[in-house]
Amino acid sequence: MASARSASELRRTLGVGDAVVIGLGSMVGAGIFAALGPAARASGSGLLLGLAVAAVVAYCNAMASARLAAMYPASGGTYVYGRERLGPFWGYLAGWAFMVGKTASCAAMALTVGAYVWPGQAHAVAVAAVVALTAVNYGGVQKSAWVTRVIVAVVLAVLASVVLVCLRSGASDAGRLSVGISGGVGGVLQAAGLLFFAFAGYARIATLGEEVRDPARTIPRAIPLALGIALAVYVCVAVAVLSVLGAGGLGQAGAPLADAVRAAGVPGLVPVVRVGAAVAALGSLLALILGVSRTTLAMARDRYLPGALSAVHPRFQVPHRAELAVGVVVAALAATVNVRGAIGFSSFGVLAYYAVANASAWTLSPAPTARALPAVGLLGCVVLAFSLPVVSVVAGAGVLAVGLGAYGVRRRVAAR
Repeated sequence: MASARSASELRRTLGVGDAVVIGLGSMVGAGIFAALGPAARASGSGLLLGLAVAAVVAYCNAMASARLAAMYPASGGTYVYGRERLGPFWGYLAGWAFMVGKTASCAAMALTVGAYVWPGQAHAVAVAAVVALTAVNYGGVQKSAWVTRVIVAVVLAVLASVVLVCLRSGASDAGRLSVGISGGVGGVLQAAGLLFFAFAGYARIATLGEEVRDPARTIPRAIPLALGIALAVYVCVAVAVLSVLGAGGLGQAGAPLADAVRAAGVPGLVPVVRVGAAVAALGSLLALILGVSRTTLAMARDRYLPGALSAVHPRFQVPHRAELAVGVVVAALAATVNVRGAIGFSSFGVLAYYAVANASAWTLSPAPTARALPAVGLLGCVVLAFSLPVVSVVAGAGVLAVGLGAYGVRRRVAAR
């Protein structure tokens, strides 16, 4: 019995550094290249306030995820936490929200790679990127961590160059950093919801709970460390770009970081920024496929998805069928759809996911001090989710409703 169980489990090989890198690979990814523009359009001079609100909600969510992951070190993240703390329905809701939202994000990241590498053949390049990174993940989580480490190093170097060029240029003006709410409170909250899309990568650390060494110690250290580094990077980049373009210019920029270095008088850096954006999107895509396949594994183990997807490769110790299934779905989406609105759609699904995480963490202790952060996180998730563009809210709620309908049908069939 023990040998059968061990054959279906994943291998614990990731340390604190590996877990931090995997989280950063998703957080310091394409979001920083793409999310600042839409957020600035929504909030105007309130962009930095929106970033601060997103950071507070992300911190609450991260602390909730860290506590729960240390207690339940299994693949699946909040799907497992919701199931264990709140019941099967809430676990299923979290898993469905995560899979739907993050699958859309995968397709968006793949198309971002295509748009930067070869705009005329963006869909073809996107599919090739999905196939290549699915193959990397198939080879084992350590290979994924190594590739992500290289990607994170390249992206951080590019972002550091952007910050230095902008802040040292004659076009930089500290007066453009004045904080206001020209877009109104609603605009600030919408910007926070859009920027939350980029912060949510720490979920990847929690979903890999079954592959982390000493999870009770590693995960609570890795999640806040990764979030702290990502927040520092985002603040530096946002301040540098705002100082050159201003809130109005940033809101109108099609490629904010590339436009900022051009306005700073260094057009030669634009191709480097484009390469950095493509590499960042690859890093996000790699981490996203990793996380979605682990949630698929957990839900397949509980028969909410076909049981065949719960298989673990005997040599590579990865959920190979789940990874292949996720790769096929993402490749199909990347080949056929336009996912420009995927940031809002994904944010709605991920905020629903973290609402369940905070509600789960709220049950861990009756002490008011222990419940304060989960309560703030839960309220923040609900407010930000319904502050997103109406199209994103309607689409996200509709897809969640479809998943819940499927859950109800399954329960009725099982009861017969």
